[in-house]
Amino acid sequence: MSNKPGIPKGTRDFDSIQLYKRNYIIEIIKDSFLRFGFNPIETPSFERSSTLLGKYGDEGDRLIFKILKSGDFLKGLDKNEIINDNSSKIGSKISDKALRYDLTVPFARYVVQNQNNITLPYKRFQIQPVWRADRPQRGRFREFLQCDADVIGSKSLFQEIEFIQLFDNVFNSLGLKEATIKLNSRKVLIGLSEITDCKDKFKDLTIALDKIDKIGLKAVNNELKSKGFSDKSVEIITDLISSSGDFKNSMKLLRKTFKNSPTGLEGISDLEFIFSSIETLGLRSCALSFDLGLARGIDYYTGVIFEVSAPETVTIGSIAGGGRYDNLTERFGLSNMSGIGVSFGLDRIYMVLDELDLFPNVNSNLVKVLFLNFGNENSVFALEAINKLRDSNVYAELYPDNLSLKKQLSYANKNKIPFVIFIGDDELKAKKFNLKDMNSGSQELLTITQLLKKLS
Repeated sequence: MSNKPGIPKGTRDFDSIQLYKRNYIIEIIKDSFLRFGFNPIETPSFERSSTLLGKYGDEGDRLIFKILKSGDFLKGLDKNEIINDNSSKIGSKISDKALRYDLTVPFARYVVQNQNNITLPYKRFQIQPVWRADRPQRGRFREFLQCDADVIGSKSLFQEIEFIQLFDNVFNSLGLKEATIKLNSRKVLIGLSEITDCKDKFKDLTIALDKIDKIGLKAVNNELKSKGFSDKSVEIITDLISSSGDFKNSMKLLRKTFKNSPTGLEGISDLEFIFSSIETLGLRSCALSFDLGLARGIDYYTGVIFEVSAPETVTIGSIAGGGRYDNLTERFGLSNMSGIGVSFGLDRIYMVLDELDLFPNVNSNLVKVLFLNFGNENSVFALEAINKLRDSNVYAELYPDNLSLKKQLSYANKNKIPFVIFIGDDELKAKKFNLKDMNSGSQELLTITQLLKKLS
């Protein structure tokens, strides 16, 4: 008895309409990337484990899909190791590669490997799948496409400003209004950890804050307390996060609170410059806001961080994000190389556009005309015309089998093909084509020249 077919949880099949819609989003994002000066690269779907591990924090590392060594992956292990060692120790012995978790770390590896062949600042984009062993849920998959753009080799805050404009350009082009670009800085969060005497727990702070949208502030407070944060520290953190909103008032409050934190004050100055610049430049579709609770719990972020949330009418979470990273290439042996990047969540953007009915009308089949099959001689004549139509960018096809007319017309109807062509013996003799409009039912007898003019 054969097994019932299926796919792993967190993965999906896509039909034609879904792919047309996905490609619609991809083409708009790609066009925006190119307009802003980014050029494409691609990296392998899997990397050395050493490349990926230790870059995303403990929680991120647990979500990386490991790849077993080829062949006898248990070779060299004895029974005692298998029985007594924990899984992490065994894992490092039987696996030395992993599916990429994101596109940023592979990009940093790429930059270091190709540092003599690139010109700084180096701007690239990637549109490729990534894999995470996460718990599948709405808007969260184990295999998904990331659309990333990064600049490396510049510390200028104008890069942050450009990325905000990039977000706005993409979502404006997609017709998505009222998305919110949330901003914070890891420097500000460092300041927050310093004024609460929790600098040694900075990683715990960012991991906890990163869960606010998922579990709420109260649950985050409980998690902080479980990690050793005092009641007073948690109270300060909560009060400051709750007070964030109006940017100028928030900055005024933070400057007063962070007066003894140079790093925190530096982060505030960065944010003030960015907000002031965007206020002058303006945005077409998106709103800009400050969110002290925004942390982006990935370890490599060091400066300004972004997150884009969908309009309030759609409950989906973030649809894009990113931030500044100053030390990522250093982990591969190249120091003093600041970078910044953003990522668009294709699947979540798709769900938002679908829910708000913002996709253009898309058919499941782009074929414009179907030539019906009336036998070999007639079909060879049809193929000659089909080649000319295709050369004129008219999508056309021949029904492959000489079946009943009813079945062939049914195929055209089910695939929403607007025109069909009959080539019976009389049409073949006259070297003409009987064109039928499937919507109106009208028919015309046309020469090849007339047919090309009609359908082009």
